[in-house]
Amino acid sequence: MGMTVAELKDVCRSLGMPAFTGGQIARWLYDRHVGSIDEMTNLSKQNRELLNRDYCVGAMEPIDCQRSVDGTVKYLFPVRCSVASSRGEAIEGAVDSPATPRTRFVETVFIPDGERATLCVSCQVGCKMNCLFCQTGKQGWEGDLTAADILNQIYALPERDQLTNVVFMGQGEPMDNLDAVLRATEILTAKDGYAWSPKRITVSSVGVRNKLKRFLDESECHVAISMHSPLHEQRLSLMPAEKAMPIAETVELLRQYDFTHQRRCSFEYICFGGLNDSLAHGREMVKLLKGLECRVNLIRFHTIPDADLPEADEERMLALRDYLTQHGVFATIRASRGQDIFAACGLLSTAKRHAQDTQ
Repeated sequence: MGMTVAELKDVCRSLGMPAFTGGQIARWLYDRHVGSIDEMTNLSKQNRELLNRDYCVGAMEPIDCQRSVDGTVKYLFPVRCSVASSRGEAIEGAVDSPATPRTRFVETVFIPDGERATLCVSCQVGCKMNCLFCQTGKQGWEGDLTAADILNQIYALPERDQLTNVVFMGQGEPMDNLDAVLRATEILTAKDGYAWSPKRITVSSVGVRNKLKRFLDESECHVAISMHSPLHEQRLSLMPAEKAMPIAETVELLRQYDFTHQRRCSFEYICFGGLNDSLAHGREMVKLLKGLECRVNLIRFHTIPDADLPEADEERMLALRDYLTQHGVFATIRASRGQDIFAACGLLSTAKRHAQDTQ
């Protein structure tokens, strides 16, 4: 899992098999989602034995889940990511297993909503961005997920066949692990992979210099930018990433791309009651986004541990939504889901880490 069909064909050639066997393997992986090489029954027994010597499918089941009364399900998946040293450096080739002192986990959230079913996937263990309102950022960064780690959140999902959309809005900053994210989206959209339309996939970012441009150039998936304030100083106090790539620069970059047809651009905006939800903030957003084809998703903030920020005020959110829409910026209020199951990013994995630390 995580290999493209071209790479699977290379594996087959290296083992003395016909190249077309790689295409057969791709169908077993990304269409039928087999759990083992032995299930690939149109491969000869000899070829299955050759593959089994050095390879496995690589799927790993979730080790925990929380189910909400509203149908939302949060899963906890083990990962094989490259882990970080005590100095924050990546340790090449390090692989997690239950035998390591701390097995690493990421969260994946399944969100059914009528005929739609969205999966929110993670791309890192922890995060370097350290946004003030995010529990994942408070974990620090422990490693990047491989493309297989990312795809496994779909591959091993019990509700996989119900999915209509995937959003890269879970743990981690996608642009900070761009190679793996692009590989995963390539497999999701490839004819010999999942064969999804890029319109079914949205990738989020706080805005990372050069990486965001590369993503926009190399991918046709939707993009969602975490804004949370249109004001430089206030956004900087909430999101340290504002220093390296201010929201104004991010918007100017986005203006270079066409979002009038198939591809969509959106801005995520968490509302903190009385802090960033005034009509003055609305006016600044209208000025900032003028002429850019986009939408703004307003999100209610609910208290998380160690974040001294006010919860959202419903009346102020409604007024902000209406002001934006009336002034040419389409805005919606995203429904809160899974509040009873550690729904906010990082809460379930943080609880699992604390449980490990106390054992």
